[in-house]
Amino acid sequence: MIDVLIVVPPRSLLLDVAGPAEAFRLANQQLERQGEAARFRLRFAGPRAEATTSVGLPLAQLEPLPKTLPRPTWLLLVGQSSDTLRTPDAASRATIDWLQRDMRPLLAQRDTPHRLLTVCAGTLMAARAGLLDGRRCTTHHDYLAMLRTLAPAAEVVDNRVFVVDGTVASSAGVTAGIDLALHLIADACGDAVAAAVAKTMVVYLRRTPQDPELSPLLAHRHHLHPALHRAQDAVCERPEAEWTLESLADAAHVTSRHLLRLFAEHATVSPMVYVEKIRLERARQALQRGASVTRAAEAAGFTSDLQLRRAWGRHFSGTPRAARLSS
Repeated sequence: MIDVLIVVPPRSLLLDVAGPAEAFRLANQQLERQGEAARFRLRFAGPRAEATTSVGLPLAQLEPLPKTLPRPTWLLLVGQSSDTLRTPDAASRATIDWLQRDMRPLLAQRDTPHRLLTVCAGTLMAARAGLLDGRRCTTHHDYLAMLRTLAPAAEVVDNRVFVVDGTVASSAGVTAGIDLALHLIADACGDAVAAAVAKTMVVYLRRTPQDPELSPLLAHRHHLHPALHRAQDAVCERPEAEWTLESLADAAHVTSRHLLRLFAEHATVSPMVYVEKIRLERARQALQRGASVTRAAEAAGFTSDLQLRRAWGRHFSGTPRAARLSS
């Protein structure tokens, strides 16, 4: 179980709070439907027990800011209204002091089980607390210059939906917090769960090609077609199955001819190329965990090492063996 501790100082942007929180809640719901345990425990804390958000809606019964983190925790900092960002009020300054005094040592520990997440201008609060030194990070485009001033020892990245650097993950404007949450859900719970959450929230799965940590299993899913999602979910859940056009069509509850049209129109890739890409990602993950090339090929649904190597050459540089040695 991962504690998601969302810090809510006064005048926080409501969507920064609710968007990621809802994504994590839906991930738990999806896991429980699959007979698995929930992974995320949502907590909301602040310098005061009540905080009025940017739209005037008050949030009450917030936890006090904790002195320590007894369980693995994702500490999530959200943005605030623009005037508060430029001149932090007393409650915001108290939050920054708490981050620097109590959270910075925990986040800086070697092999820490905790992560720092920031949504929108929440990155500025992290910068004021000195949590971004030596890290790559981003924020809303309006505040990139301010972030560079507040965190001169950080590498500020422009024009990115989100940036992941080790245990620190930062995102741009408000809805990017949902994109970041989907990425983290995929990492912790699997890509099929993240895809199900995105479909439930009726949002596109955002991708940043520059980010090598973003799983290819989320590619080709920038659509809302339920039949195509059914086929893609089936492949993600069982890439090792003997997929054919006909069995994919059965999973989607459409004809084979219609499925071909759906893949061409909405996924811009053929069904069997999609299957191959999913299998390659599964093989890559197995190699990173130390599996031999033979075991990785079997786990991903390839019939032999040779079939894996040929597919690898069509999509990646290098070889599966080289990828295993570099992991």
